[in-house]
Amino acid sequence: MKKVVLSLALIVAMVACAPKKDANQLLTEQAAAEYLVPVHPGNSERPFWNGFSKKFIYAPAFDFKSVEGAVNYRFTATAEDGQSWNFEAKCPQQSLAPIWNNIPQGTNVTLCVEGLNAAGEVVATVGERKFWRDYAFNPPYNGAVRSYREAAIMGMLHVHKMPEIQHWLNSTEPDMNYNHNTYPCKIIGATIQIEVLLAKTVPSYHDAAIAIAKNAAQFLMDQARKPGDKLAYFPPTYYKDKAASKFAWNLGRTMAMEAASAGEAYLDLYDVTGEKIYLEQAIGIANTYCNIQNKDGSWYIKYDFASGEPVNDVKAMLHPLLRYFLRLEKNYGQSQYAEARLRGEKWMHDHILTSFDMTGQFEDVNVMGLAPYQNLTNCTAAPYASYLINRGATEQELAIAYELTRFSEDQFVYWDCPVNADGVKRDSCPCVFEQYKYQMPVDNSTCNVAHAMLDIYDQCGDELMKAKAKALVDNITVVQCVNTGKLLTTWRLRYNYKPTFWANCAYDSMLMLLRMESYCDNK
Repeated sequence: MKKVVLSLALIVAMVACAPKKDANQLLTEQAAAEYLVPVHPGNSERPFWNGFSKKFIYAPAFDFKSVEGAVNYRFTATAEDGQSWNFEAKCPQQSLAPIWNNIPQGTNVTLCVEGLNAAGEVVATVGERKFWRDYAFNPPYNGAVRSYREAAIMGMLHVHKMPEIQHWLNSTEPDMNYNHNTYPCKIIGATIQIEVLLAKTVPSYHDAAIAIAKNAAQFLMDQARKPGDKLAYFPPTYYKDKAASKFAWNLGRTMAMEAASAGEAYLDLYDVTGEKIYLEQAIGIANTYCNIQNKDGSWYIKYDFASGEPVNDVKAMLHPLLRYFLRLEKNYGQSQYAEARLRGEKWMHDHILTSFDMTGQFEDVNVMGLAPYQNLTNCTAAPYASYLINRGATEQELAIAYELTRFSEDQFVYWDCPVNADGVKRDSCPCVFEQYKYQMPVDNSTCNVAHAMLDIYDQCGDELMKAKAKALVDNITVVQCVNTGKLLTTWRLRYNYKPTFWANCAYDSMLMLLRMESYCDNK
């Protein structure tokens, strides 16, 4: 056979003529490669966190135990249609990376792991797991349908023009026709923040917006515990027992981390008015947190609102409070909170980051009796990743933040979903589910994960993280009501499903949209 030698000029010409990969294809390939690396896999030194997990984007590894007589382990993943994929490994806790990209996305999988002896015979079935092999990041997605700034302003104006919000112009009591006003710190605090944001963004609304914010703040101050009380300056989590009556375990009680939401609102109002009463209220709340901090650096999740005594021994996830302390330190010179913050960080590191139990703590989900990892959420993991980066992360902490963000994507982001029998997708994707106990796409969760991804991009220049964040944020504009500007909280597309609207979640979307504006010009 005659030997063929290609000249350098011919090779260059062939490369030049070869089809070039566009940016989206390169991002898809990068994502596929990264999905082969399992998220925070357990080992002899750290526990497995995914015992309750129902779906995975990243190749998972499971807590299957070694069996006597086995020298190898056969992993067999079987789809509903009978197609299967297998490989062998020395360890039963090997990740599914060897076959992960072979399993079709959007597939229900049954995994069986068997122990094999030296002759290749099965000595025991080690374990089984069923899960959803979820869709990978695969751009392009729907782009933003309007500029981020316009979408944010439309959202602000929708809230501002709600009759229940206009009610605050002449009242220091909430209009309970907006039933979420039953959560004062969360919803009325967000009302203050939205109105302050509107006053700063659209000057023609300044005076009315600040008047609303002041009256709403007055309500929170009127409802707060008085100086001298154990929970001094804390507004209540619940108002008029509307929410508490639905969940009896909340009667007369308050969620510890909720007061930080009111404190953030006071600081926002102080920033635009300069009126010291709001800074004093914010400092009063912070002082109370210091007074009730446990010796180990933690806080309890729930207290009796009148007596200030904890009602159970469950500890709170601390990211809202640590972020609040850090803001007081950095922006207002209140360095007295550094010690409490550092003690809280240590508790989070020793108990939450070490165990990787990113438990959800919501006012309408009972935390009593939960097994470890039973109700994981992005609402703990992604905000804590952002907290670590924004307060100045060490190299080790940056790695933790990256892992928390990967976990949030793996367990809660849905880049796509299958169509139902009618040919309609259930959810507006890409989206982010809130928690195991509430399998629902929520805009606040989208913001949590997108913020963490952008924080990593800012720190490391990871273009894939930026692209993922943009895809998530763009969908906020797609789901937004085009005729009212309403920023929907839940993104389910099921027939006759009525989307919910929470003002605090809408506020998070507004901030996320304004942040995204600085990265991408989609005007």
